[in-house]
Amino acid sequence: MAEAGARAGAAAGWRGFARSTIGRFVGLAFLCQFLVTGGVLLFVQQASQRTVVAADRDAVHDLRDELLRVARERGAAGLRQDIERRLPTVRSERIVLLLTDAQGRIDAGNLGAWPTTIPDNTPWRTIELYRIGGEQPEPIGVSTSRLPDGGRLLAGIVTSHSLQLTRIYEEALTIAFLMSLLLTLIIAILLGRVLTRQISAIADTANAVAVGAFHRRVATDGSGDAFDRLGLSINAMLERIDALVSQLRMMTDGLAHDLKSPVTRLLSVVEQASTQTRDDQALDALEKVHREAQTLQGMLSTALLISRTEAGFGSDRMRDTAIAELLEDLAEVYGPLIEDSGFTLHVAAPAGLAFPLHRELVSQAIANLIENALKYAEGGDRIALDAAMDGDALTISVSDNGPGIPADQHEAAMKRFGRLDPSRTKPGSGLGLSLVEAVARLHHGALLLGDAAPGLRATLRLRRPA
Repeated sequence: MAEAGARAGAAAGWRGFARSTIGRFVGLAFLCQFLVTGGVLLFVQQASQRTVVAADRDAVHDLRDELLRVARERGAAGLRQDIERRLPTVRSERIVLLLTDAQGRIDAGNLGAWPTTIPDNTPWRTIELYRIGGEQPEPIGVSTSRLPDGGRLLAGIVTSHSLQLTRIYEEALTIAFLMSLLLTLIIAILLGRVLTRQISAIADTANAVAVGAFHRRVATDGSGDAFDRLGLSINAMLERIDALVSQLRMMTDGLAHDLKSPVTRLLSVVEQASTQTRDDQALDALEKVHREAQTLQGMLSTALLISRTEAGFGSDRMRDTAIAELLEDLAEVYGPLIEDSGFTLHVAAPAGLAFPLHRELVSQAIANLIENALKYAEGGDRIALDAAMDGDALTISVSDNGPGIPADQHEAAMKRFGRLDPSRTKPGSGLGLSLVEAVARLHHGALLLGDAAPGLRATLRLRRPA
């Protein structure tokens, strides 16, 4: 099973590489090199073959022309004597000669008969023939001429050695071609890995900054190449972003702290006033003020928690957590409230599933999703809480069978202080989903809203830290 999983993962990795820009670049580089190298080697092979054939043809033409000159100067008898003089010296060589009279009878030569498929005055042709004393046919390049007295002359050369040399050329060029392709593929893959490593380093830094690690910077080597200049530019941008975010964080943290203190004092004053008055109308008014002050205090606490989460606070507190146990604990805490609200809760998580996460923040995020379901799933009677692994990501979903949220309003629902209830009759600050989204980003993930058919499915998709 482990080997099968490893093979499946490797196959998926190669498929992803093949679909990537780097993969296409490697493929294009390999294809270009394949075409260029193949074209050059094919040209060399064809040129070498033509050169060998041309050398044989020129040798035959020279021999034919020399014999024709002898025929013109000394006649047929002199030509026969010249051929007979030549044959003992070429018996073990590649030369082929044949002379016939006007009636087709053989006068001299080392062929047993005139080839029936070779016409008179043939400039050049390759054919397989038996030489006298030969046991096997041989490829012979021949040239023929008609003599003035009606006789015929054939001059040729055995091309087996030339063909063997051509085959050696072809084998050598094929090996060179295959080695060139292998070397090109290796170089292209190595280049792709170098580019992937450079780009991955930049992407990892960007992902880390996205979840609040504003101290991260792209590593540079001082080479001054395009990647080095890009890294320097990104680092300069990150320095500016870090400075702005630090200023904003200090302002928001200070504002939240400054506002929490007077709100806390307001709650204390309202509580004291409630114990000192017996006027029912005054008590009702103080109760309303107390509720609003608690709502404001909750908003400030949530806003402060979102700010700290987006700044990356808590990323060092991620621990392997038993997911089924986490969901059961939440079900135990919210079970009575869910039952009192007329809902049933269904929990499903694989046994033994563990994942590194910030338990308190994830619990708060799931709790926000459960409270939203209780608040907005009007007409529903079921809430489902389930977890599963999707590749290398953990998904935790809270779904209900209420009216849901239209797909075109999902983005608005996740905006900070966003409220889909225009009348504002339902309690809430519009920060619940913002906090959930911030927790998801802290875990290198995202919050996804979908259709539960019917109802809403809110899914936390969390990834392992790099």
